Amino acid sequence: MIPPMSTTATPATASHPVVTEAIELARDARLLGSTAAILGWDQETMMPGGGLEHRARQLAQLARIEHSMATSERLGELLEKAAEATASLPETHPDRVNVREFRRDYDKATKLPATLVEELASTSSIAQHEWAEARKASDFPRFRPWLEKIVRLNREKADCFGWDRANGERWDGLADSYEPGCTAKYVEGVFVPLRKRLQPLLDAVKGSSRRPDGSFNDHPMDLDSQERFARFVSGAIGFDYQRGRLDRSTHPFCSGSHCNDVRMTSRYSKNCMLDGLGSTMHETGHGLYEQGLDPNWISAPMGEAVSLSIHESQSRLWENQVGRSLPFFRWAKQRMPEHFGNAAGHFSAEQLYSAANVVEPGFIRVDADETTYNMHVMIRFEMERAMISRDLDVKDLPGEWNRLYKDYLGLVVPDDRRGCLQDVHWSGGMIGYFPTYTLGTLYAAQFFEKAKEAMPGLEDGFAKGEFRPLLAWLNANIHRHGRRYLSADLCTQVTGAPLSADPFMRHLEAKLKPMYGI
Repeated sequence: MIPPMSTTATPATASHPVVTEAIELARDARLLGSTAAILGWDQETMMPGGGLEHRARQLAQLARIEHSMATSERLGELLEKAAEATASLPETHPDRVNVREFRRDYDKATKLPATLVEELASTSSIAQHEWAEARKASDFPRFRPWLEKIVRLNREKADCFGWDRANGERWDGLADSYEPGCTAKYVEGVFVPLRKRLQPLLDAVKGSSRRPDGSFNDHPMDLDSQERFARFVSGAIGFDYQRGRLDRSTHPFCSGSHCNDVRMTSRYSKNCMLDGLGSTMHETGHGLYEQGLDPNWISAPMGEAVSLSIHESQSRLWENQVGRSLPFFRWAKQRMPEHFGNAAGHFSAEQLYSAANVVEPGFIRVDADETTYNMHVMIRFEMERAMISRDLDVKDLPGEWNRLYKDYLGLVVPDDRRGCLQDVHWSGGMIGYFPTYTLGTLYAAQFFEKAKEAMPGLEDGFAKGEFRPLLAWLNANIHRHGRRYLSADLCTQVTGAPLSADPFMRHLEAKLKPMYGI
């Protein structure tokens, strides 16, 4: 996952004076957001537990001041004048994009009272700590009052933003902040047919007598060596450690303050090296997007990610299309002895590839294979949608979670640690976020198909460690556009077609049918 990043920089072009003034004033407010992002990263990685209460106050104060600056009357007046000054420019011109998107952000921010913004920031800071402790003990009752408060505050937030009471639902007001224009109805229209296509494939895999070799997934590997190797792979595919860092946390994430200060975290499993490697490649995909944004537009819309689904497309692409491919493992296998010695010497690249692509329904979303992963996302979408609409009481969350896991994946959840307490998002106040994981997965497959079409032999190059051509293509076609296009428009711009599940299903079927003999 990745929260927004921001700071300040010099405008990339000479603009009308009122445009320059409006943009710079809006950027000043974002500077405080970048400071809060670093404090949030510190809380998850380095802060001693005793600092929690004061950190909550720090984050609440920053949120209040930032909100005040971002909603000032002066900024509103300048953005209005700047919109008039840029009206004759092409819609994709940086000045027009920045003013348009700053106005969108301003309009949303002015709908939220400062007291609500401050309370959400303070509550989320403490709730994340309580979630982490509750998760360790598999103790949902400890976290329940905090989740109840977060759900209540998010209902208030949705009502402030507004939503279509005739044709929509309250959840829509929250989703728009992560995926502009997204509604529950739209998500349902993607998820229902996707599940109908995934379920037969999953059933065929489960019913097959052929099983890929997954023995590497139970092979112990030294944790420090895993971290060093993950860092090496991250750098090899393009992450610049002069402009970022990688640490450990309970839940992997990518944060920071701007494209030249990107903070990633990962976690590692002693008995399954591929868990930590996949987690790191996922967060590296986020980090590469951030580092690929235009540094001339730091803290302005032209230097920010267009949406969370496009951000997830980058992480899912590097994690799956690259990191679960046979050419990647042929390269990785050659480099592993430098980090692990002979600890995995008897495993072949083909065995690593097979282990990375075993289809096995499990309890933990971040450890899920490509085929079952989206089922986890669909389950969470159903539950947060129901909590926000009051169709599901928070106290009943564990039972509903367990019911849906049985329905979607045929699993009996053993405890809340591996059930409703496994994800950090709700404790951080992020409701409306989860569908972006699956939307991003679909975008990833479609983008990667186009990249292969543009660069014949792209995948073969992975076996030789040639990852930079793909990164350069992503930089040029996706990253450097910032918020110039909405997600759907960017997809059409890059691939020549609207978002479709077909590339994703082709990707899965091409891999799984020969592997499982179906």
